[in-house]
This record gives sequence, C-alpha cells and structure tokens, in this order.
Amino acid sequence: MGKIICIGSACKDIFFPTSEGKVLETPEDLLCQEKIVFELGAKYKIEERFEALGGCAANVAVGLVKLGLEAGCYSKLGGDVAGKWIKETLEKDGVGTELVKTENNFPSDLSAIVVDATSGDRVIFSNQKVNETLEIIPEEIKNAEWFFVGDLQGDWENKLEKVFAVAKENNIRVASNPRQINIHDNPQKVLEFISKSEALFINKDETIEVLSATGEKYSPEELENELFLIKKLKNLGPKVVALTDGKRGAWATDGEKVIHAPALTTDAKDTTGAGDAFCSGFLSAYIKSKNLEECLIWGIANGASSVDFYGGTEGLLNEVDIIKMVGDVKVEEII
Repeated sequence: MGKIICIGSACKDIFFPTSEGKVLETPEDLLCQEKIVFELGAKYKIEERFEALGGCAANVAVGLVKLGLEAGCYSKLGGDVAGKWIKETLEKDGVGTELVKTENNFPSDLSAIVVDATSGDRVIFSNQKVNETLEIIPEEIKNAEWFFVGDLQGDWENKLEKVFAVAKENNIRVASNPRQINIHDNPQKVLEFISKSEALFINKDETIEVLSATGEKYSPEELENELFLIKKLKNLGPKVVALTDGKRGAWATDGEKVIHAPALTTDAKDTTGAGDAFCSGFLSAYIKSKNLEECLIWGIANGASSVDFYGGTEGLLNEVDIIKMVGDVKVEEII
C-alpha cells in the first residue's frame, strides 16, 4: 500500500481551558449559531494550560499512521524551538518528515485555543505565517498513492492547482478537507477543487458557505437539511462525501445511499482536532477498501476518542481499539 502525503499545516497548539465565558445561542445566524463572550478589558486566570501537536495535515497524518498506514507530512516550519519540537513529535508518532521544510526567517505556526470547560468546545486564534511560504514541488510528491489536502495558506489557489495537476498526471487519488478561510477567500475555486476530489470531508457550516457560492438560491429549510446538503455535495463530483456536524454526528454517501451515525455520547474535554480525527478514521477505512458503513463508524469512533484529550493526536485510536468501539456506533440508512 503506497504512501499518503498530507499537505497543509503543522503547528503547535496551546490550550487555555476556562469556565468564565458566557455561551450565547444565536440560531438566526446559520453560520454561527453559538457564540462565546468575555468581558472586554477583564483578566481571567487560567489554572492549567496544555500543549499539543496541531494543524490539519499533521493531525491527519498521525491518525493514518496510528491506523496502520504509511503517511508523511508536507508542511513548513520555522527555524525555532517550536519548529524543532513539531518535527520531533511527528517523527515520534511515526510520520514521515522528509518533506517537512524549515524557513529560518519565520517563527513556526502557533494556535492559542480557548476551551469552554463546560462543553469542551473551543475558539481558535491561529497565527499561520510560515506555511504561507510552502512551495509545492511536483517532483517531491509525484510518487504518492494518495494526497490528503487540508489547510493551505498564502497563494493556496496556485498551490492546489499544482497538487491536482500532479495527481492527474500520476494517477494519485485525492482526499480534501476545504477550510473555512479558503472558502471565504475564493469559494468558486474551492468548488472547482471539490469536483476533482475522490473523497470530500466537510462540516455543515462550510457546506452552507460552499453551496451558497454556486449561485443557486436555497431556502433556510434546505440549508438546514443534511440530506439535501450531502446530495448537493455529491453532485459536485466526489466519489464519496462525509458531512459532519459536531455533536449531531456525521452523514456519508457514495451515491448509492446516504447513511447517518450520531456522535458517541461523551463528556468532551476538548473538541479541537475532532474533525481531523474523523477524517483520518474514515479515510483509513476507505483506503483499506471497507464499506461505507465501516468508514463512517471508524470516523465517528476516532473523533469520539479524540475529544477525551486536549489536542488532536493524543486520543487517536489504533485499529485494534477502533474495532472494539464498532458496536457502540449506530448507523442508520437515510435513503
């Protein structure tokens, strides 16, 4: 089985759990139905802080390796202590780092993450500069069997053009996870790349934004309907689509049927990286030629385990552990 190259960010995450924020329900805002607020000018004491590997490409690469696949990270780090730590952590987790570059004139990417201690949900403040300088060099990635494309920065449109050109020329399969910042920047370009992907991973808010960019008019009821949304995504061209919506679970389709599995009941400590854990679980099963139900189960189980820990990698499962959780995930066929 060939190597999967995960293209995108690798960073250091610092977590600040707090119960001081007030969560507001804003259902009228389809793209932001909950908000957390703090008093402007106030100072809040944080009893504990946690540090972990972060970044979509890094998290997914670790998850794939944990599930028995060969994966490498194609990313860029700064020439600082944080960059050395990120690379050493990737290597310790078994991820190939021969394509991880260092730019000495930049600090490594860093995220400060405020975690609502009551719900485990979070707000991420992300500083990503060195990954803006990542160059896609076709010769370096042409021998992969799969690309997983996460959060590219900088001139990301041109970088994705190169990634998909290499994939087409060398018959490399592509899984993509469009990020909100890219959708905001150029939703039409995101639509184009979605159409070229074999496997698409996307959350509900991102889906609403993507579909709004097609120029078609949708009612609020349609945009709240997961069956409607996932069928629209499938029509864009991917072979398989997985649509996630946090605690409500995930939906998946291969064009033959649509299935749903609720999230496993858990008292989440931190939801950061849960989406990446879902991606690595689902994609691992898909690459291993498992059926759609198994792919969804693996994604749900991996995501559920991830939220028991701070960060996106400590709670990732191996294949033995994920199989033990199979019976806990209830899959329903929608159509």
